[in-house]
Amino acid sequence: MGTPEEKPLKKDKTIKKKTFKEKLASIKENITVEPVLACYVVPSTLAKLATQNLSLDKACRVNMAYGDKICDALIARKGNLYMKEELAIQGLIALMESWKNVLLTAIPSVLIIFLGAWSDRTGKRKICILLPLIGELLMCLSNILNAYFFYELPVEVTMFFEAFFPAITGGWITTYMGAFAYISDVSSKDSRTYRVGVANLCLTAGGPIGSVLSGVLLQKIGYYGVFSLCSFLYLFSITYGFLCIKDPERIVTEKQNLNEPSGVRSFLKSFFDLKHVKDTVQVTFKNGPNKRRTKSILILV
Repeated sequence: MGTPEEKPLKKDKTIKKKTFKEKLASIKENITVEPVLACYVVPSTLAKLATQNLSLDKACRVNMAYGDKICDALIARKGNLYMKEELAIQGLIALMESWKNVLLTAIPSVLIIFLGAWSDRTGKRKICILLPLIGELLMCLSNILNAYFFYELPVEVTMFFEAFFPAITGGWITTYMGAFAYISDVSSKDSRTYRVGVANLCLTAGGPIGSVLSGVLLQKIGYYGVFSLCSFLYLFSITYGFLCIKDPERIVTEKQNLNEPSGVRSFLKSFFDLKHVKDTVQVTFKNGPNKRRTKSILILV
């Protein structure tokens, strides 16, 4: 006979096994934003090489007016034969990339402060997740038009719209913010870490998949094929999101209901209220247990 200390170790804990149908139902119940994230990252990396080549192609043939022989060699990565021309094109692309990156970071950085505060007040996460996908879809459609009107539109127009549409819709940072906020709202404490892990898996696995396929697809189906495929994936993701993702239910108090803006002007005034910027900064640097403020500052640094 065992000692009292040994008895708990010998206890048999019977765990009820789920049936196959119950497992499928559980998977279906827990899948929400994951397909949207996968269909955001894959086409974005898939289109990256085609976008770079389109800009390089336009800079060479349209802006610099070099011949087909030189441009074909540069696109085929045989620039060692035409070093002077390659340096001239790289200088032009680098200039375009400098203001393109400013546009892609400055606008979303300002927008996310107001959008995040508005999403927290209203509980609307779906629009934060899907809005950047609409921007990416518009970017792909603009690239199709730029490929069609190849010699009519210079590289400046192409690269401007590559940055403009994603920037004004919030960019990847808005989708990530909305997705993880949504997971936090709808998941339990027991499943939250697991679901965040699955979401991160979709984000990290999608990149290599798109990168591996980008070169092959560009060679086989060209600009039209790649951008059309990416547009289809974005459209599928947006449609799925609108139909399958539901904003979490909120308990609205009478005071909140009265403060809710009714007209367009009232909405814009409430959305771009500078008080929310102040609140965001205060929350970031608010002192808390376990040296939270110090940790926040170190992360920012």
